[in-house]
Amino acid sequence: MKDNSAFLKGMRDGLPIGLGYFAVSFSLGIIAKKGGLSPLLGFFSSLFTRASAGEYAGYSLIAAGASFWEMFIISVITNARYLLMNCALTQKFEESTKMIKRLLVGMCCTDEIFGISIAWPGKLKPKYTFGATVVAGPMWALGTALGIIAGSALPLRYVSALSVALYGMFLAIIIPPAKKDKAVTACVIAGFLFSYLFSVTPLLKEISSGTRTIILTIAISTVISLIKPVKVKEEEVAKNE
Repeated sequence: MKDNSAFLKGMRDGLPIGLGYFAVSFSLGIIAKKGGLSPLLGFFSSLFTRASAGEYAGYSLIAAGASFWEMFIISVITNARYLLMNCALTQKFEESTKMIKRLLVGMCCTDEIFGISIAWPGKLKPKYTFGATVVAGPMWALGTALGIIAGSALPLRYVSALSVALYGMFLAIIIPPAKKDKAVTACVIAGFLFSYLFSVTPLLKEISSGTRTIILTIAISTVISLIKPVKVKEEEVAKNE
């Protein structure tokens, strides 16, 4: 398949992703409005980030008046999965693929873009990923900007109602894997439980929300990984060797 055909196919596959992005990022814009972002700033922050959990954490920390270090650390933690995704994508490239194209594909990588890119038959053509991103990326950014505008124009009770939509998105993300893996279920329950305990316990409740999130994320994931580490099949180990 020619590169131009791959680009057009990427645009076609990126359209439904973009429509989903628009709906979700609209709710994200409501959170960004609470952080004091303008529609223009919200547009460009989403255009260059495109990470729902990372942006939600960032906007929430901005609204809470968190420090730059707290924002940096929580952004690294919430977006660490993209490092693994891009490592997997490196196996899909032709050896002749230039470094600049590899880096650009890494910048395009989101959960959904990764999903369609890794499913590409045979070696991945970077223009396919670029085509999907050209369509889906701006729709994500536009949704955020419009959400900020709506947050300024709508009555407070409607803004609060729209804010709930983002929590619904997170539930949709965590429930399916929690059903399949008891370790994930334990992480989710522990996260809810200890977040509540931190908010009501003397001294602990004085810790900022950003630092609290960092502590709980590292502590819970470390404990669960020690109790139930991911098992690697012998065939996979032999293959990697």
